Amino acid sequence: MPRYIFITGGVVSSLGKGLASAALGALLQARGYKVRLRKLDPYLNFDPGTMSPYQHGECYVTDDGAETDLDLGHYERFTGVSATQRDNITTGRIYNNIITRERRGDYLGATVQVIPHVTDAIKDFVLSDAGDVDFVLCEIGGTIGDIEGLPFFEAIRQLGQELGRDQCIYMHVTLLPYIKVAGEMKTKPTQHSVKEMRSIGIQPDILLCRCEIPIRPDEKRKIALFCNVPEHAVIEGRDADSLYAVPLEYHAQGLDKVVLERFGIHDAPEPDLSRWVDIVERVKNPDGEVTVAVVGKYTSLLDAYKSLIEALNHGGIANGVKVNLRWLDSEQFEKPDGFGPLEDVHAILVPGGFGERGAEGKIAAVRFARERKIPFFGICYGMQMAVIEAARNQAGLTDSGSSEFGQFEHKLVGILTEWVKGNEVERRSAEGDLGGTMRLGSYPAILKEGSKVREIYDDGQIHERHRHRYEVNMAYRDQLEAQGLRFSGVSPDGILPEIVEREDHPWFIGVQFHPELKSRPFQPHPLFASFIGAAVEQSRLV
Repeated sequence: MPRYIFITGGVVSSLGKGLASAALGALLQARGYKVRLRKLDPYLNFDPGTMSPYQHGECYVTDDGAETDLDLGHYERFTGVSATQRDNITTGRIYNNIITRERRGDYLGATVQVIPHVTDAIKDFVLSDAGDVDFVLCEIGGTIGDIEGLPFFEAIRQLGQELGRDQCIYMHVTLLPYIKVAGEMKTKPTQHSVKEMRSIGIQPDILLCRCEIPIRPDEKRKIALFCNVPEHAVIEGRDADSLYAVPLEYHAQGLDKVVLERFGIHDAPEPDLSRWVDIVERVKNPDGEVTVAVVGKYTSLLDAYKSLIEALNHGGIANGVKVNLRWLDSEQFEKPDGFGPLEDVHAILVPGGFGERGAEGKIAAVRFARERKIPFFGICYGMQMAVIEAARNQAGLTDSGSSEFGQFEHKLVGILTEWVKGNEVERRSAEGDLGGTMRLGSYPAILKEGSKVREIYDDGQIHERHRHRYEVNMAYRDQLEAQGLRFSGVSPDGILPEIVEREDHPWFIGVQFHPELKSRPFQPHPLFASFIGAAVEQSRLV
């Protein structure tokens, strides 16, 4: 039976619980253990699929089509273990399942209550489908004391009793603020956070304390005393120079050793951290640098592009260079004099997105990249804008666009109403619900012989993750290919376009899927590795 580690947070949000969970999972993996990571989110949304990136950051999509929290991206990148529908649950899904069962009569007339019905449903989720792993790490979203999180905390408290303390431990991530005026690190917020946990019956076994400066020995003793944890279980968590240095720093602090000791494991092999050392060395000592412009609409909140940022960094690692990202709001390119920030970049990327705002600016940025022969990468919405740009400015279809943001004579992009998934036909309508109705998850694509993407992938068939509601209209394929925009990747039935590329350009590729979701630091996605390689070549020309 697997051992369970529950990761909670206190004082404030955004302390890095997800990153801490991923780093701990990587450390246990490095010792030879099998791990699985899960996220329990207390909000009432069914999933993050309809939530604004400004509120929740990016929506991460798994191979089996789950729209999940961005922390699952951390889990996958750090451990290489692909997440599934069974690895992210919300209050909304829990209550939806319970109400469905109640309406069906499954509870046999019983009064349905938070305890035991909601807490039992949460426990069932935590314990289900664990497989043959050694450790299951469960991160609970939000902070201790949040009213919506109470059923989750009660559920993991009960699991501590039912599983036994040799099968279940609690790690609490908290904040040690440094007051510069007083010149002191304050432990009181951490004390109050732990007091709140203990008031609901959970005694943390490990405290991971986020701080700006080192914790002095007397402060560590004070925290241990007032929070009732061993002194060596008070772990210092300072900001790292690189995301991928976090496992090394937590190991140096003894986090994985304390976890194993708490489970009574004293004969674990020492971790092999050589690949993490290698990655950090590459990040810290690049051979050069390139600048990539990201032309989007959520540029004021970078968590909206978390996986994209990491995939670009992975491309930099693959090429031995540092990737400097220049975040540009696409609306500025709707003005004739707004292109100055693109003049000195080595590559341009237009990422995914939704809605009309900023669309014309993205189209203008695509034209700039095409005419100036600057490496261009369009992802999902970015590919659609590239197709519209070619139609308007090369094929003479001036009144063309997407039905997502207007009525046009030539609907180059329209809503996707039917497609094949496995052996079944999926159908949608414009009037249907928004949540969970997009083309989601992993789908195959066939790559054209002699194309650039086939050379990049070194394969004729690929599988990539999708999240989109609109699709390029293949009726315009011949007109666009006559202008040099080749459809080099399509669905196996030839109906849905997956990739376009330009034959008259050094590196110009648009993809309907989201390759950033499958990029890993140890296995950079081939498209991002090639894209940054093209940026390196461009840097030698300017």
